[in-house]
Amino acid sequence: MSWLITPNQKLDPDAAIYIDRVQAADGQSLETPVQSALNTFVVGCKADGTWNAIKASCILAGARTLAGALVPLVGAAPTNPANVFVQADYNRKSGLIGNGSTKYLISNFLDNGVGQNNISLSCYQSSARTATATEGLIGVITTTPSFSATVLQATSGGLVAGYSRAPSDNNPFGGSITSAKFIGVSRSTSGSYVLRDNSNNTTFSQTSASSVGINFYVFARNNNNALSIPTNARLAFYSIGESLDLALLDTRVTALINALTAAIP
Repeated sequence: MSWLITPNQKLDPDAAIYIDRVQAADGQSLETPVQSALNTFVVGCKADGTWNAIKASCILAGARTLAGALVPLVGAAPTNPANVFVQADYNRKSGLIGNGSTKYLISNFLDNGVGQNNISLSCYQSSARTATATEGLIGVITTTPSFSATVLQATSGGLVAGYSRAPSDNNPFGGSITSAKFIGVSRSTSGSYVLRDNSNNTTFSQTSASSVGINFYVFARNNNNALSIPTNARLAFYSIGESLDLALLDTRVTALINALTAAIP
């Protein structure tokens, strides 16, 4: 068990459970500074009031192996279909990279797993995609019984597009997708939702649409139970859950990735 970082600093119980599971998957211990960074993230999210809103999440960095990186921080473990992601796709400092065609994760969290007007979605892109086509970073789109989009994606023009139970995917756009950053959407009311991009929140007025119960995909979007527009971006974090303060989560996730980069030899 990894209950102690130093003789005077105890791990948060949830952080300890996560670290132990990662170490078991890795087959070896994490460095003390890495454990400390993970613990600080969990403790910080709890202090911010965002922890309980996160229902499915992976820190796709920090662990020594791909198996460790796919250990869920919260919720069910994602599925790596046909083991399309391999160890060579993983970097401890910057995360897991897609290939823009066959590689994606099934989150094992359904789009109706939270309320229609109580949902959030986020990811941290740690290195820029190189393709020029539209690509899905994480999300779901359904067309029956009505159109509903909860997705973060990059447009062919290189911009961020984000939707939260939106009745269409025509706009709205954020900034450039070419830089490392946190991106998220959150909806807490029926009439509007928030897109966070480039450390700024923008509110869009769009009435929410209902969901039907299909899996969120990561490194792509799930379009009516079919793989759609996979990305070749590198992601170091994702979360799915109830509405939350995106600015607070952005601060914590960005600090975590920076801390892991500094801590890992």
